[in-house]
Amino acid sequence: MAAMIRLFRSSSSLISRSLSTAAASETVKSQSYPHSTSVEPKAKSVQWVFLGCPGVGKGTYASRLSTLLGVPHIATGDLVRDELKSSGPLSKQLAEIVNQGKLVSDEIILNLLSKRLESGEAKGEAGFILDGFPRTVRQAEILTEVTDIDLVVNLKLPERVLVEKCLGRRICSECGKNFNVASIDVAGENGAPRISMAPLNPPSQCISKLITRADDTEAIVKERLSIYWDKSQPVEDFYRSQGKLLEFDLPGGIPESWPKLLEVLNLDEQEHKLSAAA
Repeated sequence: MAAMIRLFRSSSSLISRSLSTAAASETVKSQSYPHSTSVEPKAKSVQWVFLGCPGVGKGTYASRLSTLLGVPHIATGDLVRDELKSSGPLSKQLAEIVNQGKLVSDEIILNLLSKRLESGEAKGEAGFILDGFPRTVRQAEILTEVTDIDLVVNLKLPERVLVEKCLGRRICSECGKNFNVASIDVAGENGAPRISMAPLNPPSQCISKLITRADDTEAIVKERLSIYWDKSQPVEDFYRSQGKLLEFDLPGGIPESWPKLLEVLNLDEQEHKLSAAA
């Protein structure tokens, strides 16, 4: 990132400086997996966005790609949770919004994201993978004025799988790691193959310390999904019209999905080289 990003706290304000693109990727045409066009990043300093419903696994795959490409993974959900823990001026307001399953306002998200990007630039970070932003067309328009996004990956799963995944999420209250106790085996829709996901069980030292997020109840999960779908279609259309949207239907859990995602992104060779060098 060659120039400081400044996103004003007021959602009516846009940008005080622009962010130059470190490296552009080739245009990706919007087609559903497995017919998606492969993507070939021209450099590690990618500027990607991950879209997808709550519980689809954006954080998991974005984090893995962050490690592989050597760029920061910036999850707006994590920014919100960090603020909730901080007991700062926004924490009480955020707690009420999150516990009701509502979306955090553009103004708050832009404020948190602005601070994170400025902090990263001060540390010399180049490139990023955004997770959970943008969620509205307005946010997408603001982001476009800040930087040139190379690629937008839209991860997809059926609703019943998403609900089961969200209800199975657990966090260790001691180490902070995330786990999932759900064992999913769901018949595919419209002739698609079955989707099976083994639980991501915690080690023995974490079992007695597992907690469930306050917003991971069935009613709130379904409400979040409903809100997301209402908001997401225009965002998908926004990036689809720019030829940047790559839709990827997850075929299963990490063991099944990760290699196929790398193949679509044309990163399978890069992971083999990294593994061989380790």
